[in-house]
Amino acid sequence: MNKRILLPTDFSKNALNAVRYAVDLYRDVPCDFYFLNAFRISGYSIDSLTPPEPGDIAYESARKESEAGLARLLELLDLHNDNPRHEYHTIATYNSLLYAIQANIAQYDIDLVVMGTKGITGAESLIFGTNTINVMEGVTECPVLAVPQDYRYTQPREIVFPTDFKATYKRRELNYMLEIAKLHQAFIRVLHIKKESRLSREQESNRELLAAILEDSDHSFHTLEDIKVHKGIGAFVESRESDMVAFINRKHTFLGKILSKPLVNELGYHYNMPLLALNDHR
Repeated sequence: MNKRILLPTDFSKNALNAVRYAVDLYRDVPCDFYFLNAFRISGYSIDSLTPPEPGDIAYESARKESEAGLARLLELLDLHNDNPRHEYHTIATYNSLLYAIQANIAQYDIDLVVMGTKGITGAESLIFGTNTINVMEGVTECPVLAVPQDYRYTQPREIVFPTDFKATYKRRELNYMLEIAKLHQAFIRVLHIKKESRLSREQESNRELLAAILEDSDHSFHTLEDIKVHKGIGAFVESRESDMVAFINRKHTFLGKILSKPLVNELGYHYNMPLLALNDHR
């Protein structure tokens, strides 16, 4: 069965960059790519009590514009990609971005969402925009891979997995990281930012479990201390020129802490690489 990948797009340069990244990342994998444009209608809020309906002039105009944009996207991709393993599908829908993504994950049994980190209204001071964080926080049905603006595809050779060893791991939570690592012969670097003098018994047990899950993958464990988490990740990633950061988004609080504007500023804008949010299904 083909892998099913959902790619939200607002037809911005950044969204196109994320599409190209996904197509290259899964170049050797049979995939169905679903390009989703959640269009809006001028003069209506998405939660309006009297929303426009199919057949209305405003609705049909916005729908046609969305479908035309999707058609142009397919034409552009056809010029640069003739991979027989890949099939393209388009979806134009009137909805909020998050709800549209969630609905289509369910309808098409999506395995992975790949999106850009900023859209056409993205502020230059932020690497990860509000829409991206909302989607990565709100989507729990499958992993979300966010690709920063202007990040050019390079085959991932090293994936950083930051953890505090305070929760147990399940193989199904890590499957997509393991799959990408195997697909590209990438090393997984487990990074622990040390806050305590020694690991507790529970942390030691969780570390051993993680090592067992990773035993068939090239991996190593690393520890940093006397540094804040976001700075530690940024420094580790930058010093090694790593290609991706993956983490389990437990309780959906990690992103808000790591990617808020003050912390992005502290990172010196170096957190400029694909970020894979894996899901805690418990």
